[in-house]
Amino acid sequence: MSIKSDSRHLYLQVIDKIKHDIETGIYNANEKLPSEFELSKNLGVSRATLREALRLLEEDNVVTRKHGVGTFVNPKPIVSSGIEQLTSVTYMIEQAGKKPGSQYYSTEIIEPTEEERQKFKPYDLAKLVKIERIRTADGKPVVFCIDKLPQGLIPNEAAHREDSLFKIIEEHASNRISYAITYIEPVGYHEKIFNILNCDFDQSLLLLKQMHYTEDDEPVLYSLNYFRSDVFSFHVLRKRI
Repeated sequence: MSIKSDSRHLYLQVIDKIKHDIETGIYNANEKLPSEFELSKNLGVSRATLREALRLLEEDNVVTRKHGVGTFVNPKPIVSSGIEQLTSVTYMIEQAGKKPGSQYYSTEIIEPTEEERQKFKPYDLAKLVKIERIRTADGKPVVFCIDKLPQGLIPNEAAHREDSLFKIIEEHASNRISYAITYIEPVGYHEKIFNILNCDFDQSLLLLKQMHYTEDDEPVLYSLNYFRSDVFSFHVLRKRI
């Protein structure tokens, strides 16, 4: 099981070996890896080298290290999506070969904060409609969505539909969402959302905060989508200029 020496740093060779063992089924999802002592002995490297490799594997979300317990293999994300193109959660789930679903959670009329008023300019906001929904893949809850839009943009009963909110806005407001400005943030424990999505206590979420605009640069939808990080991964194609 020991690694074969090449010109690269040892910790990089250890990373490749552990990834290979995961891909070939020697270690399975949610399985605990051997102890650091066993792994370092089997691979023929120091524990310092092994720890550096495990640290980088954890940064890449390949494994999770639990203090005093051990290192565990993370499940491979079901949905891997580029975020260069603006697509709905429904489309992402469909592209992964899963059946998308939606569970209505709540709707309320809220007073916009000063930050939200700024986001929706030039709308002179009186109220915002806040819609909370749970998105599912093959019946499993995987995303918790909080959507905020100006009151009156769509009928109140439309919030109960399972359709993509993009589609609902296009149908009722005759506005086509053309682009969004997106920020991605890691999120730790959040009691309400963790319970809804059946997350483990030490699991993380990926939060996509998006302000959506029409072709005429009108802001029509502000979304906070909490994705299970064991189900979704996102990537960006970057080109040199």
